Amino acid sequence: MIRKTIEQLLNMMKVENDPIFFRDRVIEGVTIDSRKATNGQLFIPFKGEHTDGHIYVRQAIEQGAGAALWQKDVPNPPEDLPILIVEDTLIALQQLAKAYRNELSVKVVGVTGSNGKTTTKDMVTSLLSLKYKVQKTEGNYNNHIGLPLTILSLCSETEVAVLEMGMSGKGEIDLLTKLASPDVAVITNIGESHLQDLGSREAISEAKMEIINGLSEEGCLIYQGDEPLLRERVENMETLQAKTFGFEENNDLYPLTVEALQTGSRFTVNAVPGIDFTLPVLGRHNVSNAMAAMLVAHEMGIEYKEMKAGLASVELTKMRMEWVEGVRGVKIINDTYNASPTSMKAAIELTAQMPGFEKKILVLGDMLELGLDEELFHYQVGQTINGEAINYLFTFGRLGQFIAAGAKNSLGEDRIFAFTDKQELLEKLSSILTGGELITIKASRGMRLEEIVQALASE
Repeated sequence: MIRKTIEQLLNMMKVENDPIFFRDRVIEGVTIDSRKATNGQLFIPFKGEHTDGHIYVRQAIEQGAGAALWQKDVPNPPEDLPILIVEDTLIALQQLAKAYRNELSVKVVGVTGSNGKTTTKDMVTSLLSLKYKVQKTEGNYNNHIGLPLTILSLCSETEVAVLEMGMSGKGEIDLLTKLASPDVAVITNIGESHLQDLGSREAISEAKMEIINGLSEEGCLIYQGDEPLLRERVENMETLQAKTFGFEENNDLYPLTVEALQTGSRFTVNAVPGIDFTLPVLGRHNVSNAMAAMLVAHEMGIEYKEMKAGLASVELTKMRMEWVEGVRGVKIINDTYNASPTSMKAAIELTAQMPGFEKKILVLGDMLELGLDEELFHYQVGQTINGEAINYLFTFGRLGQFIAAGAKNSLGEDRIFAFTDKQELLEKLSSILTGGELITIKASRGMRLEEIVQALASE
């Protein structure tokens, strides 16, 4: 993590005062949480709608923080403390991260996309760890605050940083990529997430393509080549080095075979047709994410034949296609971290194709931030459910009722249960379990369907 004297910090961001008595003090690390401000960290307070972090500055320094930023328009900065006065604390955080990134010799992989960002980040990390010392974005630290904090947490000996880049609107990826200056950029796909803010898939693709704005001069873009909205844009950029992955044979990397296993997938690819790769992650869509990661690793000097071990040992962030052992021998696929029509349909398809289960149940909740056509998107998801492969559908939330409506022609009303009360859903679901079922649970994060997973999990 960053380790600098206060005097050095003065040269890394724009500071408006001279903390003359504290110039030699060393800060080590950065935090925005005053409760965690210890061991010489730099505390960065923000002015929020409901609270102002500046009121905790003294407390943070008294409990061990080495210094703190102070926004210029906040009155009464304490003169007896190691305070750095800046125009805007958020901008100062970003300036500091950019300066620190420029000092490091680290290679950076930037990952964005409508779906699969975190999964792909985890896979890239697993593959690159075969050869390099790697750090990655932890949790959901992928925005205008989280990404700078991730950069500032990088160790000087880290060789590759794998940074996830999220967004809700236009211009956000542009900011993040210019902070990170990636050597390799990945766009996993273009889905329907953020339609509420951006209005169309075309606008989403344009926003995701902002990732190339910070790409290093010799950098490479790796993207989903089955997506026309991306391919058309990239093919018009003659100087951009790019490689594609996908299921169509016109991609640089595509699968020759894909076999669904009860615990993951086995597949082969065109680059090394004689080698089977086993992925302990469920879903055909995750084979696509794996191929993106393989192209990244190959770009960073790892041979395809060496990647078997890295893919076999992938560990995903929690609540993403996570296997959970349930009561009475029930198996649960916990995919409750996020949802969009694309990822929801993938989860439904996965459940239908899973071998070895006589009874399969879907528990699906609202998909958020889909804009004006949100009801239609939910209805269309319901229409994709195969009544011959799925035994029961449970939905949760106002929009979930449209999933239920879309599934009626296939499942019939007697196998569909729609709820707006989570406890009522749980009680009905529990009442039909006889043992050994497969239950897939998926919704947007705001629906908190992990509570259903927790209630059904075995001791």
